[in-house]
Amino acid sequence: MIPTVHTQVIELGDGRTISIETGKLAKQANGSVVVRMGDTMLLATVVSSRNASPVDFLPLTVDYREKFAAAGRYPGGFFKREARPSTEEILTMRLVDRVLRPLFPKDYHYETQVMIQLMSHDESVMPDSLAGLAASACIALSDIPFECAISEARVARIDGEFVINPGREQLQNADIDLMVGASESSVMMVEGEMDECSEEEMAEAIRFAHEAIKVQCAAQVALAEKVGKKETRSYEGEAQDEDLEQRVHTAAYQACYDIAKAGSSKQERSEKFSLVKEEIIASFTEEELEEKGAMISKYFGKAQKEAIRNLTLDEGLRLDGRKTTDIRPIWCEVNYLPSTHGSSVFTRGETQALATVTLGTSREANMIDLPTHQGEQTFYLHYNFPPFCTGEARPLRGTSRREIGHGNLAERALKGMVPADCPYTVRVVSEVLESNGSSSMATVCSGTMALMDAGIQLKKPVSGIAMGLISDGDRYAVLSDILGDEDHLGDMDFKVTGTADGITACQMDIKVKGLSYEILVNALKQAREGRLHILSKLTDAIAAPNEEVKAHAPKMVTTTIANEYIGALIGPGGKVIQEMQKETNTTIVINEDPVTEEGIVEILGTDQAGIDAVLAKIDSITFKPEMGSVYEVTVIKILDFGAVVEYNDAPGNEVLLHISELAWERTNEVTDVVNMGDVIDVKYLGMDQRTRKPKVSRKALLKRPPRPDRRDQRER
Repeated sequence: MIPTVHTQVIELGDGRTISIETGKLAKQANGSVVVRMGDTMLLATVVSSRNASPVDFLPLTVDYREKFAAAGRYPGGFFKREARPSTEEILTMRLVDRVLRPLFPKDYHYETQVMIQLMSHDESVMPDSLAGLAASACIALSDIPFECAISEARVARIDGEFVINPGREQLQNADIDLMVGASESSVMMVEGEMDECSEEEMAEAIRFAHEAIKVQCAAQVALAEKVGKKETRSYEGEAQDEDLEQRVHTAAYQACYDIAKAGSSKQERSEKFSLVKEEIIASFTEEELEEKGAMISKYFGKAQKEAIRNLTLDEGLRLDGRKTTDIRPIWCEVNYLPSTHGSSVFTRGETQALATVTLGTSREANMIDLPTHQGEQTFYLHYNFPPFCTGEARPLRGTSRREIGHGNLAERALKGMVPADCPYTVRVVSEVLESNGSSSMATVCSGTMALMDAGIQLKKPVSGIAMGLISDGDRYAVLSDILGDEDHLGDMDFKVTGTADGITACQMDIKVKGLSYEILVNALKQAREGRLHILSKLTDAIAAPNEEVKAHAPKMVTTTIANEYIGALIGPGGKVIQEMQKETNTTIVINEDPVTEEGIVEILGTDQAGIDAVLAKIDSITFKPEMGSVYEVTVIKILDFGAVVEYNDAPGNEVLLHISELAWERTNEVTDVVNMGDVIDVKYLGMDQRTRKPKVSRKALLKRPPRPDRRDQRER
């Protein structure tokens, strides 16, 4: 039976289109679509269980995978099969999840899985910019309860013009690269990197993307109407008890307000909130607790949240006693770890990050092998968030998606400030030792100082700050340097990094609907003031990058040689290069540059004498005498037919000085003219046409004796 296929086309306004198709593939899923732009095709499906989960949250899984077959390639590795998701795939999952999750009903606790697969890849289309559209479109066609259609779009500014969903090659020339997620009425998520742009420019980029997203949301609605939108399924939500809620609110609100107003540490106020909760629970009978214990806890949390929010809106005060614009106390230290190539500690309030820097050759570059992109990273940052940093004890399950996302944000914040001519591969690792309010921004700050301590000549230092927003519709308060609790109870959580001259990266999750761009810009400007304050603390600790790398850190020297000498430098079976590395205690890496057709030689070592010895050996191997030039040489071997001499300017580079080129007079024995160890001058005569070997001469530098008169010889 031929399936009935429905398609909706979205015009991007520059000749490019996006199509959404349904009815052909994966029809047993609750909803499925194929989104296509150029030759890039994504299959998105959604399935939600009919049976409620016992958990008190939405068990939503968003999965994004790129199939190697989509690009006509084989997976790497022994098994030749796609395995665990790559960093880039996980980052795409996070982008989609953060926009979708808030739009499901708060009491919808049913296992839900959204799967997005790259089935065909076009080099000129980046599939991650279509993933949010595909996810929302398949949900829009299902009977799963969902507030409204959303979409995501990448906006880049290229040569001063904004472009929606540019290709990877176009992004090379972009000074703004943002992913924006939004519904038709509200922006909900922003993440990206910029080349020191202003707050107004960033807001303009978000506005431009939102206009494109509105069209994509309308297209989903139109497609659902074509297909015939399914009636939203009924489900059993959480039980509500208004009388119980009022009773808990009355008992908890003022007590929580007073605790919040007192201004205290995280541990102290947590204990006080717990005591209030215990007193309220104690006021109920065992039967009431057995029947409605979970509901009481939920209503207490709701009253606590309301009290803390109202304290900020009414009095401009926060949980730890600060005003809305205050930054917590900061202390910094560099060169904390004696054996690392660079290190720093950044502590802001109850958040602390210890950063280390390791320097290496191109051999240590992070290799990227994806269906959509192949290459390498010579600067990368890893972020670790152990359980003790929040006072918890829990098992380690590998690197979490959160750790990957936070590390990526910090990496994007810093990478633009690493000079293009930095010879090293640079790895930054952030160990979060305490956390109560943006450890990712602490990572940016500690990373900046560690890089400067390592001697990386950053163009400019970078700092970061996490901001919050609380609004009741009529009033709003922007909070600088938010606490962990303020992150959860606020209406917007946004992290902004930058130099003194502009923004380098951002990440925003906006929970309030219809946030005006005026409030957004005001919040970004307040973030700038806080960011500059933090930046001053960093530069107090280390004003500028160290001029040199540390004594125990490897020095890097890069030189180039003609491709014809690469084989001689490596030697048969790698003998020459291996002996050099062993003798000089260095690491030597040779790469071929396909553009210049030269060999790029990287020499890494802690001892400058060893590096100099390698350079001297390279000069010797690549030494090429010039026709007619005079060179000082040393006799290193005596033969019957000449002397083997070594160029003093290129030790190890030998040439035969033939016996006939020693002197103008007839030479019977080589030792009549030169002996072992003699230092003499010779003239380079080029390649001997008969032997095809280089030819040098001593006699060419001597005055030629006069020839005998032939007439006199005849008379004799």
